[in-house]
Amino acid sequence: MKKKVMIVDGTNNFYRSYIVDPSMSTNGAPIGGVKGFFKTLQKLSREIQPDQIVICWDGADGSRKRRTIVKTYKDGRKPLRLNRTDRILTENQEKDNKIWQQVRLMEYLNELPVMQFVLDSVEADDIVSLVAQDSRYDGWFKVIVSSDKDFFQLCDDETIIHRPIQKETLNKPRVIERFGIHPRNFALARAIAGDKSDNLPGVPGVGLGTLAKRFPCLSEDKDYTLQELVDICEEVEKPLKVHQGIMDNQDVIEQNYKMMQLYSPLISIQGKQKIKYALNNFEFQFNKTEVDKMMVYDGFGTVNFTDLYAIFRRICVDNSNK
Repeated sequence: MKKKVMIVDGTNNFYRSYIVDPSMSTNGAPIGGVKGFFKTLQKLSREIQPDQIVICWDGADGSRKRRTIVKTYKDGRKPLRLNRTDRILTENQEKDNKIWQQVRLMEYLNELPVMQFVLDSVEADDIVSLVAQDSRYDGWFKVIVSSDKDFFQLCDDETIIHRPIQKETLNKPRVIERFGIHPRNFALARAIAGDKSDNLPGVPGVGLGTLAKRFPCLSEDKDYTLQELVDICEEVEKPLKVHQGIMDNQDVIEQNYKMMQLYSPLISIQGKQKIKYALNNFEFQFNKTEVDKMMVYDGFGTVNFTDLYAIFRRICVDNSNK
């Protein structure tokens, strides 16, 4: 049986917990981001039974490299706010609390047999991709945990995407079945369709469904280029809106592709070396006593992470001689 590594988009999953988990500390402060993350980690670990866990975070100014390509990248996003009817904190207080919770969560994770990575000016997406493609995990089964559609492009025979919010798991055949697009061509298709959530407009009026219908070749196990699609468009006797749109918006599509592709992560050579070294030299330790002390200090109240702790112990034992 293949070993499994669970690669978690930490930023994506923390934000979800922060927004929706109503947990309050015994001191009366919101603590759902931390507590909810632990709950999710326990649920995922029960289901997946990973041999190793890697958690990836957005670094400080994580969008900087992509903003050098598109200055308006992610512009227009509303600040994250707790999903509560009764607000006990102001917007600024919520912002401070969110920062505190994320920093505190990372401190907890430092006491666990969990690898976590963060690099300045690098997004979690790029680190997830780098880890998933690292030779350290050749022959392993890789489970990427995130609701982000950008990761569909990484699905292959050994890599699947688990989406906790949507409560679904997608592998390569399911991506092709649902979208009519092979993961190898998913970044190109998304570059054409655009991504409103990241403020990246695509070809007007063209979505993934239209692309799959008009370009069935995108479902093939072959890397298609924009130029090849343009060639197809030019050969159409009576071009439709999608054909003309692709031919007229090549610069936009090329720019979007640079932003969306994860096959070549936007990480410096030094950053890649740092992560590779850590992957191969990480010491798996579980400091339960310290974690328990931190939870008492933070006012967690009654919690039951027995299953998660058992998995942590197994991970330590299984990786003790690695």
